[in-house]
Amino acid sequence: MRVAVYYNNRDIRIEERPVPRIGPGEFLMQMHACGICGSDVLEWYRVPKAPRVLGHEATGEVVEVGEGVSRVKVGDRVFVSHHVPCGSCRYCARGHETACETLHTTNYDPGGFSEYIRVPAINAERGVYHLPPHISYEVGTLLEPLACVIRAQRLSGVQAGDSVLVLGSGVSGLLHVMLARRQGASLVVATDISEYRKQAASRFGADAVLDARTDVPKGLRELNGGRLADHVILCTGAPSAAEQALKCVERGGSVVFFAVPPPEVQLRIPVTEYWRNEIRLLTSYGAAPRDLEQSLDLLAKNALPLRDLITHRFPLDRIQEAFRLVVEAKECLKVVITA
Repeated sequence: MRVAVYYNNRDIRIEERPVPRIGPGEFLMQMHACGICGSDVLEWYRVPKAPRVLGHEATGEVVEVGEGVSRVKVGDRVFVSHHVPCGSCRYCARGHETACETLHTTNYDPGGFSEYIRVPAINAERGVYHLPPHISYEVGTLLEPLACVIRAQRLSGVQAGDSVLVLGSGVSGLLHVMLARRQGASLVVATDISEYRKQAASRFGADAVLDARTDVPKGLRELNGGRLADHVILCTGAPSAAEQALKCVERGGSVVFFAVPPPEVQLRIPVTEYWRNEIRLLTSYGAAPRDLEQSLDLLAKNALPLRDLITHRFPLDRIQEAFRLVVEAKECLKVVITA
């Protein structure tokens, strides 16, 4: 079978490998679609672990099942979560499933950017989500990104009547815009430096879009009756955006680091100001089963215009071209690799 082996953003090689052999409790999935995540092109995050087969937003068809597998059968159309929590450790018990050591160490073999994927027993038991017949494999790749967004907004407490600022209008930022609008936010403001993405933010439901190079706190106050945002969600790793996020949060509000700057970047936190105003700083990583279940429900109901997020599709043997498009971040949104 063909696999795409990542060395760096400019060096992704199509290689031949044997189709994985499954064991008891496992199944084999033929990949039909796999999205490129923004985290896939973060070289500070990916290169230290290279070479490897990336891809964690994979949908496909079950083509072989091992002994004892009960949740799927041959022919099923599924999304498979690459990271799954154990469900029983202290982190899972406290609602921090994405801090679970099992979640941090599970994955499928060899990765989503391959023709076939061996789904280990724990993933087969805890990480399988059946796609409704009317949901395409391509749209199904957005199940996990949307679930991550659901988790972040749940942790931050976004609810009806709140104001939300989304910094960065890539795919994750646009999903946050859509979900905040669905949650009943009174004002949803997005930022970016790209005219293409600013227009996309307006199209997907932002009440206003600010150029990230302007005085965003000032613009936010003008839009929000003199107030800053109840919830600020950082969806870009740009250090300037991280600094900006800290200046845009209203009293009693939250700043969510959905994306983070590189590890060498140190941020100055105005702790005294935050202390007096009960401002929360939090991070959100990945998605737990409940988030994925809620995401699947939204997909099944066609509750969000997810299909419109997909702007480009590439076959596996053109994955280098697809990565270049995502890295350049010009006129593209969701880029999907197809079998």
